[in-house]
Amino acid sequence: MKRIYTLAVALLLLCQTGLVLGAEATLRAKSPNGRVQVSFVLQKGTATYSLTRNGKEVIAPSSLGFTFRNMPEMKGNLAVVGSSSRSINEKWEQPWGERRWITNSCGELVVKLREKSGLKRAINVTFRVFDDGLGFRYTFPKQPNIDSLIIASEETEFSLPTADKAWWTPVHGDNSYYESIPRHTAIAAIDTVNTPATIETRDGLYLAIHEANLTDYASMTLLNVGKGKLRSELVPWSNGVKVYAKAPFSTPWRTVIVADKPGDLITSNIMLNLNEPCKLKDISWVKPAKYIGVWWGMHINKYTWGQGSKHGATTKIVKEYIDFAAANGFAGVLVEGWNEGWDYDWSKEGYRFSFTKAYPDFDLPEICRYAASKNVKLIGHHETGGFAANYEKQLEDAFKLYQQNGVSCIKTGYVNKYIDGKEWHDSQYGIRHYRKVFEEAARYRIMIDNHEPVKPTGLCRTYPNFMTQEGGRGQEYDAWSMDGGNPPSYTTVIPFTRMLAGPFDFTPGTFNFENTGLKGTRVQTTLAKQLAMMVVIYSPLQMASDLPESYEGNPAFQFIKDVPCDWEETQVLNGEIGQYITIARKDRNAEGWYIGSITNEQERTLAIPLSFLAKGKKYTAQVYADGADADWKSNPTSIAITAQQVDAQSTLTLKLAKGGGAAVRIVPVK
Repeated sequence: MKRIYTLAVALLLLCQTGLVLGAEATLRAKSPNGRVQVSFVLQKGTATYSLTRNGKEVIAPSSLGFTFRNMPEMKGNLAVVGSSSRSINEKWEQPWGERRWITNSCGELVVKLREKSGLKRAINVTFRVFDDGLGFRYTFPKQPNIDSLIIASEETEFSLPTADKAWWTPVHGDNSYYESIPRHTAIAAIDTVNTPATIETRDGLYLAIHEANLTDYASMTLLNVGKGKLRSELVPWSNGVKVYAKAPFSTPWRTVIVADKPGDLITSNIMLNLNEPCKLKDISWVKPAKYIGVWWGMHINKYTWGQGSKHGATTKIVKEYIDFAAANGFAGVLVEGWNEGWDYDWSKEGYRFSFTKAYPDFDLPEICRYAASKNVKLIGHHETGGFAANYEKQLEDAFKLYQQNGVSCIKTGYVNKYIDGKEWHDSQYGIRHYRKVFEEAARYRIMIDNHEPVKPTGLCRTYPNFMTQEGGRGQEYDAWSMDGGNPPSYTTVIPFTRMLAGPFDFTPGTFNFENTGLKGTRVQTTLAKQLAMMVVIYSPLQMASDLPESYEGNPAFQFIKDVPCDWEETQVLNGEIGQYITIARKDRNAEGWYIGSITNEQERTLAIPLSFLAKGKKYTAQVYADGADADWKSNPTSIAITAQQVDAQSTLTLKLAKGGGAAVRIVPVK
């Protein structure tokens, strides 16, 4: 049996007068505004970090380190051999996103450590302190005495002395794809949980623990070790190893957002700022878009993925969708079930999928030609069934086929608990596979919408073609879920939890509330809330989920036609986790603003000041609100569409029905 060695990262730190080797020491770093401070303390050969905000402890002294399978311990044998600090203050532009311009302002400290004797191995720790939180990571530099590392565990802790309650989803429990309803419990009652994990303290602060730039490493989950302590728990390979690495390498950043109110969690840019700048030289082909799809019909049993009399992916049906898309301003049409492999039990026999062979009733070149003539694009689909190796074997040929036919966007899927039968999708094995897919896609100028993914960690900054992901319960659950689908409160929780990680392909826009696939299931919102979620739930590839016939003749469809999916600015106007939220977003390509406001099972009236509008201008507010008799259970389609003139001094009063919402388009008066 291999020996398990422990590394306790004993940080020997610099005092103001110079380098102190082998002594107990403390080093502090502050955010630009001075309110957030991180402290690193070396005491008896053990290193801890802690975090305060306005002088109050947020994270108590918490350990750092690893255990290895192939290295002797480094405990008590480290010395500081150098350090550097700097202030970072820069502004960068997103090619697409919830806001166009991002400010990256923080204080950085890099501590360089080396063993005083023995192999004299080195490890660096980098910390960045922002006005709204902290990011830190470990780096093993290139060195003669370290080549391969086998990480058995990462010992990073988050000790939360004032933590009270948490919103969380379990790891590899009822569903391995993060697709469960978030729990809301006391901190002591949480299990091993996915990140982002959102926490409320007894002092009234809100925290979100997550990670950034997850690259060739295992996904970090959080293990509850008791007494308010959470410890990094890396998702393992099937043999129990957490990470295989070669020096030089860096871990992902561990991130903590600290906020006075829930909405401030949403507007934090820590995760994006801790990712590398764009690596693609030309991104002119990366374009946000709204689309429809031959998709919802499968979920409600109108169509099938496999061949037969109800096959949905036929040339005839797809052309009809293309006609509808062209007539209503949609840029694309998603088509699932077009390729060989769906006639088997594809969740167990995904190795049968071909990503280049179409069914006889689906003429790929003709469909793409027809779509191009209508200024519409086919959105491709690759369901793997979790058989990643089979997909990788065909990847280049599949991308070439799509590129030859003008397809520049693909939805991928991995419907299974494991990838290739034995590895978790969020293990290092899965991380490597997903990275290979979107990097290869970039070579062929293809955008990716990844379903059943590993959680987002901001890699869209580095690879903007990695557009959006699922990674949560989408609206499809309302069609067939045996647990009753998504309750009205669900969508008032995910903006503060799952969506802190990045864009979410939730697929709002369902208008027919009774037409679902399983008896007794239904969409649990009002019509106005479906419109509002087009604003609240951000995705740069935004799908209007319903069938074309559900939209035809319905005046509420105008909002879906109008609302963009690329934004200049985003503001969270109000919100309480699990209760309600209102978000305002400014169109990147026009002068208009859009507001989405949604509630849980409770009706409520919200006053919405419009102070974000330009001063001295008049605007028309087109309001799509719940009707006076609207109720998600008894009368979901009741909607009131009105218009009024407003300006920056105006306040909108929005009455939200039970399970309801309101969507507002605000445009300048000509």
